[in-house]
Amino acid sequence: MKDIIQIVFVCLGNICRSPLAQGIFEKKIKEKNLEDKFVIDSAGTSGWHDGEPPHPGSVQIAKEYGAHIQHQKSRPVHMKDKDIFDYFIAMDQNNANTLHTEFAVPKEKIYKLREFDKIDPGSDVMDPFGYGPDAFDDVYKVIERSVEGFIKFLQKKHPTLLK
Repeated sequence: MKDIIQIVFVCLGNICRSPLAQGIFEKKIKEKNLEDKFVIDSAGTSGWHDGEPPHPGSVQIAKEYGAHIQHQKSRPVHMKDKDIFDYFIAMDQNNANTLHTEFAVPKEKIYKLREFDKIDPGSDVMDPFGYGPDAFDDVYKVIERSVEGFIKFLQKKHPTLLK
């Protein structure tokens, strides 16, 4: 078994949802002293925002909750990613489908983030782009709740690594 788990969070443009998910996950694993057990990244199924920082709404809401994402830069998913990452965490069904059909990511590596949401499991994470500041707060709360469930899933799946 590997001693590092590699995870990439994926949305369409990699400026709103997946940077938030990456930042929240990093914050949560740091609180649990597990940061040395992971390589975390985020990417978009499109290259529309390649090299851009996260959306100001995502940066602001992350900062309000103590997560820091301002250092991130958008990047597209690459074909080689399927050989690098253990988990592809898609923000919605379209992203999950695109990962499999366009980037040949094996289905067993792809999960929707809200599969781990205790309130509305399996739903999509709403894209807050263009919906105003309240949308970013709502999305943050959904992602945070789902990330907590994902970490519990990982702890069960990798008990010796994630004590």
